[in-house]
Amino acid sequence: MKQEIHPNYQEINVICACGHSFKTRSTMSEDLHVEICSDCHPFFTGKQKLVDTAGRVDRFKRRYARGGQTETVEPAKAVETTEA
Repeated sequence: MKQEIHPNYQEINVICACGHSFKTRSTMSEDLHVEICSDCHPFFTGKQKLVDTAGRVDRFKRRYARGGQTETVEPAKAVETTEA
């Protein structure tokens, strides 16, 4: 292995949005901030919960909401063709 060509591998803190933090090793020099971790992820906790990152679910609902109005679609009319 060549000397002095590899990045520095050091201990950093990983901080989750839920407040949980733990130490790991990485080539990053600063702390790592994540949105979800094993303490709050539904797969590991066994609890189904909605993970809303930066209001994406609300933004989706607002964008595709019909505003309480239902659209009525008229049935397609048959087109008659005449063959010569």
